[in-house]
Amino acid sequence: MLETLYLWFLEPFLTPDFGFMRRALVGCLVLSLSAAPVGVFLMLRRMSLTGDAVAHAILPGAALGYIIAGLSLGAMTLGGLLAGWLVAMLAGGLARVTVLKEDANLAVFYLVSLALGVLLVSSQSRNIDLLHLLFGSVLALNNEALYLLGGIATLTLLLLAIFLRPLVLECIDPDFLQRHSRLGTPTHLVFLALVVLNLVAGFQALGTLMAVGIMILPATAARFWTRQLDSLLLLAVVLAMLGCWWGLLLSWHWDWPTGPAIILMLGTLHLVSMLLGTQGLLKRYWPVKKHLQS
Repeated sequence: MLETLYLWFLEPFLTPDFGFMRRALVGCLVLSLSAAPVGVFLMLRRMSLTGDAVAHAILPGAALGYIIAGLSLGAMTLGGLLAGWLVAMLAGGLARVTVLKEDANLAVFYLVSLALGVLLVSSQSRNIDLLHLLFGSVLALNNEALYLLGGIATLTLLLLAIFLRPLVLECIDPDFLQRHSRLGTPTHLVFLALVVLNLVAGFQALGTLMAVGIMILPATAARFWTRQLDSLLLLAVVLAMLGCWWGLLLSWHWDWPTGPAIILMLGTLHLVSMLLGTQGLLKRYWPVKKHLQS
């Protein structure tokens, strides 16, 4: 029994020859530590689809970084950061000077950015795997990428600790924060920067199409278990780590694509939480059915 459990849950990460699995696990755990809390605030601010739109905006920047410097981690990361920031700022700015709301502007930029990124990648004579950019390759993480993920996670947690109170207040009553504090605009800009940073980090492992999954799915799953912000943040991180661990195991044992396997496991945790959580469907509706039957 113990041997079977070891073979299924630990062997891929403890075998000396499988260093790529250990790097993948470490990268996913570090990403979970920073992306999941950001996803909680995205969910509380009803900006989940904003994260998805910005994630797609990273693609043309990463593609330009590749065109200029090849498969350079620094160039593709910088390009993704600049593209994500540009789209986030343009969408917010145009919402204030045009008749379109911010979500409509984001939808426009999302579609244009995705098309432009695919066009840039596909038009290159050099052979670059488009699927690698769209869906990521967590098993290809090297030490340089792990240092990048670690740096982004450290910066994210530090800024979240500094701006925690204004972030919470902005989720509850953004108009009050704008009227009574000078931190309204800086808090919003810092939060957008954290979203872009963590989407770029997720892009390294899960690609532009799935990077937002590790931010949103753990947050929505955790919401079915608790209403307290501190436990919500902690539980989102734990669920993200579990989903990544189990997704890597599925990918290893069943030869599934790693990124989709991780997102599917996070989606499974969301469905289980939606059914069995303390705020889930069974808890909410089972007492009603039992009362009607009696």
